[in-house]
Amino acid sequence: MFRFFINLISSFRSKKNCELVPSEQIENAADEPRVLCIIQDTTNAKTVNERLTLNLPASTSLRKLFEDVASKAGYVNDTFDLVWGSPTDLAPLDHSSDKSLSDSGFEAGKKNFLHLTDKDGEQPQIASDESGTADSSGLDDSSQDRFVGPLPRDSTVGCSSDYSSQSYSYSSILNKSETGYVGLVNQAMTCYLNSLLQTLYMTPEFRNALYNWEFEESEEDQVTSIPYQLQRLFVLLQTSKKRAIETTDVTRSFGWDSSEAWQQHDVQELCRVMFDALEQKWRQTEQADLINQLYQGKLKDYVRCLECGYESWRVDTYLDIPLVIRPYGSSQAFASVEEALQAFIQPETLDGPNQYFCERCKKKCDARKGLRFLHVPYLLTLQLKRFDFDYTTMHRIKLNDRMTFPEELDMSPFIDVEDEKSPQTESSTDSGAENEGSCHSDQMSNDFSNDDGFDEGICLDNTSSAVLKSKSSLTYELFSVMVHSGSAAGGHYYACIKSFSDSQWYSFNDQHVSKITQDDIRKTYGGASGSRGFYSSAFASSTNAYMLIYRLKNPSRNAKYLDVQEFPEHIKCLVQKEKEMEEQEKRQREIERNTCKIKLFCMHPVKMIMMENKLEVHRDKTLKEAVEMAYKLVNLDGIVPLDCCRLVKYDEFHEYLEKSYEGEEETPMGLLLGGVKSSYMFDLLLETRRPEQVFQLYKPGEVMVKVHVVDLKTETIALPVTVRAYLNQTVTEFTQLLSRATGLSADTMRIVLERCYNDLRLLYVPNKTLKAEGFFRSNKVFIESSDSTDHQVTFTDSHLWKLLDRHGNTIRLYVSLPVQSQLNRTLSQKVDGDSGGLEDTFEREKGNRKTVEAILEESTEKLKNLSLQQHQGGNNVKSTEACDFENIESPSQKADCTSLDNRELENRIPISDPENNLQSEERSDSDLNNDRSTSSVDSDILSSSHSSDTLCNADSAPIPLANGLDSHSITCSRRSKANEGKKETWDTAEEDSGTDSEYDENGKSKGETQYAYFRAEPYTSDDGSGEGQKCLLVHLDKRITLAAFKQNVETFVGVPSSQFKVFRVYANNQEFESVRLNETLSSFSDDNKMIIRLGRALKKGEYRVKVYQLLVNDPEPCRFLIDSVFAKGMTVRQSKEELLLPLKEQCKLNLSIDRFRLRKKTWKNPGTVFLDYHVYEEDINISSNWEVFLEVLDEPEKMKSMSQLAVLARRWSPSQMKLEPFQEVVLESSSVDELKQKLSEISGIPVENTEFAKGRGTFPCDISILEIHHDLDWNPKVSTLNVWPLYICDDGAVVFYRDKTEELMDLSDEDRNELMKKESSRLLKTGHRVNYSPRKEKALKIYLDGAPSKDSSQD
Repeated sequence: MFRFFINLISSFRSKKNCELVPSEQIENAADEPRVLCIIQDTTNAKTVNERLTLNLPASTSLRKLFEDVASKAGYVNDTFDLVWGSPTDLAPLDHSSDKSLSDSGFEAGKKNFLHLTDKDGEQPQIASDESGTADSSGLDDSSQDRFVGPLPRDSTVGCSSDYSSQSYSYSSILNKSETGYVGLVNQAMTCYLNSLLQTLYMTPEFRNALYNWEFEESEEDQVTSIPYQLQRLFVLLQTSKKRAIETTDVTRSFGWDSSEAWQQHDVQELCRVMFDALEQKWRQTEQADLINQLYQGKLKDYVRCLECGYESWRVDTYLDIPLVIRPYGSSQAFASVEEALQAFIQPETLDGPNQYFCERCKKKCDARKGLRFLHVPYLLTLQLKRFDFDYTTMHRIKLNDRMTFPEELDMSPFIDVEDEKSPQTESSTDSGAENEGSCHSDQMSNDFSNDDGFDEGICLDNTSSAVLKSKSSLTYELFSVMVHSGSAAGGHYYACIKSFSDSQWYSFNDQHVSKITQDDIRKTYGGASGSRGFYSSAFASSTNAYMLIYRLKNPSRNAKYLDVQEFPEHIKCLVQKEKEMEEQEKRQREIERNTCKIKLFCMHPVKMIMMENKLEVHRDKTLKEAVEMAYKLVNLDGIVPLDCCRLVKYDEFHEYLEKSYEGEEETPMGLLLGGVKSSYMFDLLLETRRPEQVFQLYKPGEVMVKVHVVDLKTETIALPVTVRAYLNQTVTEFTQLLSRATGLSADTMRIVLERCYNDLRLLYVPNKTLKAEGFFRSNKVFIESSDSTDHQVTFTDSHLWKLLDRHGNTIRLYVSLPVQSQLNRTLSQKVDGDSGGLEDTFEREKGNRKTVEAILEESTEKLKNLSLQQHQGGNNVKSTEACDFENIESPSQKADCTSLDNRELENRIPISDPENNLQSEERSDSDLNNDRSTSSVDSDILSSSHSSDTLCNADSAPIPLANGLDSHSITCSRRSKANEGKKETWDTAEEDSGTDSEYDENGKSKGETQYAYFRAEPYTSDDGSGEGQKCLLVHLDKRITLAAFKQNVETFVGVPSSQFKVFRVYANNQEFESVRLNETLSSFSDDNKMIIRLGRALKKGEYRVKVYQLLVNDPEPCRFLIDSVFAKGMTVRQSKEELLLPLKEQCKLNLSIDRFRLRKKTWKNPGTVFLDYHVYEEDINISSNWEVFLEVLDEPEKMKSMSQLAVLARRWSPSQMKLEPFQEVVLESSSVDELKQKLSEISGIPVENTEFAKGRGTFPCDISILEIHHDLDWNPKVSTLNVWPLYICDDGAVVFYRDKTEELMDLSDEDRNELMKKESSRLLKTGHRVNYSPRKEKALKIYLDGAPSKDSSQD
């Protein structure tokens, strides 16, 4: 009330003749609630951050709101929309409605956020702007923020730019309604194409000629017609209401696919290729010679003898003139385009060894060679050659030097009148090679009389009067500057173009079009932005002009843009067609805007698989109509009647049915789903029923429980029954509910809740609520009701718990066995005594000579007999023949029991991802690359072939487990109390193989006995892995160890577990050997694959070692030799003795034990030298998949003590520009003086002249010989090697040394360039010092048939 009177007093002061308001009206106005409206104008980048605030009475109509907004924003009413700021999916407000704000959803006393948006895709009309065209935009240039340079775009991938303008701001972007021009969308890296297309569009002569061409639909397809797609594009640029339009139709007509959008090309190259394509497409039409008439010029390439005046010449045609920025060999660039043009026609003298053979003089004479303009085109294109090649660095570079260009260019100074009167000439009818790779050359005659038929250019005759007349009209005006911003490796193109209708300059930067000034054009000259003295070129801007297009100033020839009313009839039809398409797109967008898109699930009643689709339904469609759409979408016609289907609210993540929509069949989907949204927090399920069934009512707040009935006698778990309960129900009430649902007695019922994957909880407190017990939206319980005494024992010791525990940990694996040939060869070697290392005696040695088929048949028969005996005799029956199928805790098995539904356990979270979790395997870099040989021990047992066997695929049919579970559904593990606190060990010999205390006399882990469930059956692979390849389908408790697994498959392999190896196969078919015997199979999951290969497995304290040969002076200093096995307690000399025979047989290396050494290998670097008396695991730390270097010695071993230091030294000879081979220097201490003394002894360089430097990087520390003399840190000021900056503390360090009195060779430029090429090639081959790796450029091609050739050689 106080504020109202203050406003009233203010109004009295501002008005002299004001009328008093009755007090009743004052009181009513004061009591009426107010609505605060905050409007954000999103139609213009200049106003996107501004807010309009209106405080209106709640009774104000929507019509009045629009009028107030239009008045305050300065727009014409009914040319914009107002939509709610949140949520954004509501329809715009009705501008003509008389509904009050309060009735329209506005809230009094709160902030109501609105967005002011375009109406029907067109921007609001400014009240003061009457024309809205490009000719009169209604804006004063002085009031605008000007800019030049690349603007941020919606997609800037690949168009890098290092340009920055201090005057740049978003407010400088003028929209289409203000400039009158439409932008082009950058597909990815098509900015070069957009710049050229806008330039051609802004060329009146080209645009008008393109409009005059008429497409003949009978002759060509619209999609592949380049002129037609350009015509459509130009029509859209002139008539569309959009801010920017796509160029995909144009690029598709080029025959380009989406990958071409990610290739940036040169705009000048595109111009030439596009003009060639248009000429081909326009054959036999009026536009056949359009390109030549507009852009083609002629020049004479001549050579004139300086003795007799005889001249030989030829005529070349060109579409553009390439102008050099910086002459070859010069550090000074041309200052202007005029200088570059003068240099272009400046003749050079051929003298000395370059003399010209004159046909008239019949001898070599001095001559003058040059170019001369004969014909200048109507549209003059100048290419500024800013891209060059630096022969010093062998890289492409961009020249950012400053080069000015005039707004008006007079070409008359570049025409030599006297030269045109040259008397004695010789004609040449063949056109030579293209000049600088940029001139357009054709075969043509010297008689130019045929060219006089068109007057779009200036043809220079041999008469002086014609020349003078032509020269007087050679003034060109600049109208297009194509700018490149970036480097030679990549950048961004945009165009600055002057409109001929209003002489205003515009920046066409992809989808952004804005006004600019002449000052902005001058910024594209290049060069430094300020005076930086000598270093100005180093700080030059990378944004500069690349192509300039001038038009001849001639009022009689200069055309104007065709207006819409002046369009030819076929263009008017095209305009109407495009308008209709745009309206159709607008209607489609409106439909999309009001379409609800939500995930739809359905359990197929026949296939019993969950199907997933996306349901797209209009917000006004009713639920009944949505059910019909979903019914057709999942294709249930003929399977389930439509009236047996309904849609329910569903949570797919928790598999929870949230709500059913009873009685809402006629409710619009927009209301049911809460409006149109980009994503929903729930899904829909198309539920089905049988005709005799009725749908269950699902109420919000209920929880869903899947109930599995457990039969302890048969040890089966039934398929789930779904019941719904409430969280506030007690356990007693829930028990009664389950009793009614399953028919089991509630008095003896035990309920077990699976809260998470490792947690089974017995519900035994009667009055406790389900919420307190941990129930959530979707739950799983197991119930059992029997008269057994099992319920009297502790739950974790009960039969029920053990059955559920096994149920949660049983997995299915596919195991590939060795092929028959390998097995027979192994058994034969064993009988002959060739195996050498078989210490273990297998119990059934006679059985080893059986075939795999016989073993599998026998094992299957054992399994059947065992199952029969156990079924008949009770739980304590165990045959000695069944040691491979131990089932201590749950021996009773039944093969035909009911399998679980595949989907019931899929939502369990596995402990580890079988595709990504490789922690259970030992790997190294060489594992992935070296599978070429076997270990020395393995070679005694099997051949060295380790080719990867084809893996068997999982059978798609469900295979029941012994306990009645479908193994497809068992995907998780459950950690039991017996497994808690079990220590996991890594990377030591004892832990890799298992300790004596952890294993019993049978080699099985004492802690795993209760997890010994294992069942296997033969399985035939269908993947064509070859005859003799057999597989096993294994069901096991994944808590068993690798040792127990190997014991169980012994019978099927046919050899003891110590004589075969187990490899795990991952999703990418990579194989890794499993070597930790005490590690469980917990990281495995259903349908994982394993391969068993013959060969001696590692014993306790043994390690597999990869041996590489060190060749210090070879281009490839590291070469793999063999795999071997080293044992704990073995000396280095013993391991060398073990290597001698395999090296001789497999690698053809006949070595003496005293003429090679083993040393540490750290990636590619040689390290510590191992002495013969060193003991593994005592003096030398060793781990699985260890790698060592073997180095062949030319002389007896010099290293005798660990106190010695072995350094690899290499001499650098500056006078010869040469590096000598490596030599080993053995030092007794870490003294620098001793190192210099040793280097002096091996080289003959006096000690006082010896300088050294430590090599950089990995061995062999390659460095260019052009850099080594200055780049390395020579002669460091230290007295010992083990301090900074050397830090030489271990064997294998690389040291370069030289004679400091030796002078560096003086190289000429040619020698240096040649040497640089050789060094670059050498270092690239060795993989060192590769600093520049340019991407492979793809040739720019336009395919006239609309598709690229399949012949890759054409590329």
